[in-house]
Amino acid sequence: MASTTSPSLSLSSSSTFVDGKTTRQSAAAASSQCVTLPTLPPPPAVQSRAAKTTAYCQKIARNVAALATSTGEVATAEATTAETSTTEISSELVQKIQEAWDKVDDKYAVSSLGVAAVVLLWSSTGVISAIERLPLIPGVLELVGIGYTGWFAYKNLIFKPDREALITKIKDLYKDVIGSS
Repeated sequence: MASTTSPSLSLSSSSTFVDGKTTRQSAAAASSQCVTLPTLPPPPAVQSRAAKTTAYCQKIARNVAALATSTGEVATAEATTAETSTTEISSELVQKIQEAWDKVDDKYAVSSLGVAAVVLLWSSTGVISAIERLPLIPGVLELVGIGYTGWFAYKNLIFKPDREALITKIKDLYKDVIGSS
């Protein structure tokens, strides 16, 4: 067979060793006329909000410690105080919650109400997001809310006798709900 070669087309091959395998690259790919896109940076590490808050608080504690040491004060006490205060607050909160839970007589009813509240909140979020997607409804509801807020402020908050009447209504409602003690 006769082979014809074109003078404008020349192929040369080079091989590189990648991951234990030999790969073939063409000379055109290695030439200066080849354009490649830059690589993207690696994605940032996903952190939770609590981890970010803890890191931020530790950074502030280090800054306070650095400022204290530059003025000649002892820095270790401030850094440990910040760490122990957060653990004390969380342990006190957990202890108060446990005491309140122990005082509850009907734990089944309270648990049922809690689950019902979570389900109601979840379903109301879905309803609100569905209303949000409708074309004119969100704007109209926003105007209604602004109007009602203005009316409420005018009727109950601007003048002193009206404010006092509102405060007594709120206190009476509070006593009815909580019970007079």
